[in-house]
Amino acid sequence: MFARRIAAFAAAIARIEKSQCQNRNFSNFDLHGSSSIPGSKLRFIPKSGTYPLGFTVGSVKAGIKSERSPEPDLVLVASDRPSCGAAVFTKNEFPAPSITVSREVMQASKGHGLRGIIANSGCANLFTGEPGLRDTRKMGEEAANHLAEQGEKSSVLVMHTGAGGQRLPISSIIHNLPKLRQNMGSTHDHWLGAAIGMLTTDTFPKLASWTFTLPSSPGVEFRLAGITKGAGMIHPNMATTLGIICTDAPVTPSALQQLLSTAADKSYNCISIEGDTSTNDMVALLANGAAGGYPVDFDSSLPHQSEDFVALQKMLIGYMAELAKLVVRDGEGATKFITIRVRGAPSYPAGKRIASAIARSVLFKTGVYGGDPGWGWVSVALGYSLADTEFAGQGIIVPGLTSICLIPVDGSRALKILDKGVPAEIDQTLVEKAMEQQDVEILVDLRDGQDNQDLEEAVYWTCDLTHDFVTVNGDFRK
Repeated sequence: MFARRIAAFAAAIARIEKSQCQNRNFSNFDLHGSSSIPGSKLRFIPKSGTYPLGFTVGSVKAGIKSERSPEPDLVLVASDRPSCGAAVFTKNEFPAPSITVSREVMQASKGHGLRGIIANSGCANLFTGEPGLRDTRKMGEEAANHLAEQGEKSSVLVMHTGAGGQRLPISSIIHNLPKLRQNMGSTHDHWLGAAIGMLTTDTFPKLASWTFTLPSSPGVEFRLAGITKGAGMIHPNMATTLGIICTDAPVTPSALQQLLSTAADKSYNCISIEGDTSTNDMVALLANGAAGGYPVDFDSSLPHQSEDFVALQKMLIGYMAELAKLVVRDGEGATKFITIRVRGAPSYPAGKRIASAIARSVLFKTGVYGGDPGWGWVSVALGYSLADTEFAGQGIIVPGLTSICLIPVDGSRALKILDKGVPAEIDQTLVEKAMEQQDVEILVDLRDGQDNQDLEEAVYWTCDLTHDFVTVNGDFRK
């Protein structure tokens, strides 16, 4: 049955590629092919991948979503051996039970002996009190029992996503665990099926896999793969949305947590759709060492970390940025993918705070939807971005030095729309051509004409705000 669903999904993609359908279907995926994926999103769905050794994934329909939804809604990612793990969690003060339980698992295990992650879509299990917390614990414990070797005490992280205010159908979840185990494998179709099983209002599955080497083991090929989900309630405050990342490289828990936290801050924590931070946000990283090589460690007492650690950190930032950008590209109702670059700030945190304010500006985002690059709205957001922060009053933002450019994605010259605080004369035809593209890039230069080479650039990703965003969220429970 699972193979037929994947085949039907592939056939649906082929039909859409042929017709170049551009309609967005806000209901969930139909693996039998009756729903459509927006034609503009097809290029983001990988048709193959290289996946980490020692990991299997699976998905099953466990009756969590509506019976009208044929796609899977329960996902399990497992290591064939105890693995090291790290996680970042939402800072929302109303955390879902999945956050509470997974935090407990990480604190108790200290990142050792993790066997996997179980996740469901269709129910956030939020505001369900002590009964909901018991359901989450049972879900994790039963999954761990299915993965542990005889006599082994193993741990499993838990993730929920979907509507709040309703409890999990825990009996159905437990009943379907044996079937879920039978569905597990390590092929591209298994990973793709798991990505599909994570979706809520998403319109396409989000999956990426990379290979890499490390300086100490140049002859060893390591693999990194992950699935993520998210289309709404997206704004940084740890790692907005859900993400499961696995690698077969050997990494200690302390190094893994440092790597993940730093990479999240420069990837998932640099995206925004409408400015709301979810109660269920969580990104986890597992490393089982199945590929061999020398362990990557982290020592906070050292002024410099190993070459392996530095290389792995750089790679993970790039990889997680790719996953995070997929979330923005699938923003609810979005038609534009917007990159915001800020140069000239005295520090990365200051530049990031500015970029974040622009990304949250409703006026800027609706302006982009209407085809206006909105130097006025960018300037307004820029002007209040550092108020009531530790950067206020430091003279970071100087209108007479600040310029704003629209960067065409075709590689043609930048279009300066604000020149040192004054609107620039510009060929409106060129602006309109640039704004017709799916990708829009805005550059804010706080020290235009001065040397910015020694200053770190901050980058943020967001999307436009459209009529369809209101439709999706207004009809969310219908």
